[in-house]
This record gives sequence, structure tokens and C-alpha cells, in this order.
Amino acid sequence: MKKILIITVMALSFGAYAQVDPTFEKEGDKIKATYFHANGEKSQEGYFLNEKLEGQWKMFNEKGDKIAIGNYDNGVRTGKWIFWEGDVKSEVNFDNNRIASVTKANSKDPVVSNK
Repeated sequence: MKKILIITVMALSFGAYAQVDPTFEKEGDKIKATYFHANGEKSQEGYFLNEKLEGQWKMFNEKGDKIAIGNYDNGVRTGKWIFWEGDVKSEVNFDNNRIASVTKANSKDPVVSNK
């Protein structure tokens, strides 16, 4: 009985620690990767294909709020990426891994600014 109690306590104590090691899962020809902050919240989630970033990637802050979403093509940032920082939403368009345009909007102000 004493051994069962010790094993149970040890198993529960391991479960109390937050997930910080990345996880990798095979999905078809891609590998889904999930990375974590030190507090256990997800920090990034996306895919690899042939050891390069591929498809949609999402980034999260330590509270678990989404702070960015965008796409990679063969390891290169491409298309529209969206970044959130407080009330400000930025849309950044990438062309061949370079910033082509940036549009910012404040969620409290309907006016959009191009920079």
C-alpha cells in the first residue's frame, strides 16, 4: 500500500510541471511542431516540410493570446502576416521574405495607416 501511495504522489507531481519541451507530430508529409513558453503556454505552432518552415505558423504570448499568424513557403515568409500588440493590429505583406507593405489599425480607431 505504501508503494502505491508513493508512486501515485510521484506521478501526480510530474503532471504538475508545465510542458516546455517542443512536440513534433508527423501529419502526412509534414511535421507539426509546437513550442512552449517556460510557463507551459504554447509559444509557436506550425509545420515543417523537408526541414523548412512550411504553411501557416501561429505565435502566442505567455498568456496564450495569439500575437501573430502568417505563412511560410519553403522556409520563406510569404503573403499577409497579421500581428497583434494591444489594440494595434498590423498587416505585413511579405514578398520573397522581404517586407512589401505594412498596414496598421487601432481597434478603437477605424482609421488605417500605411507605413
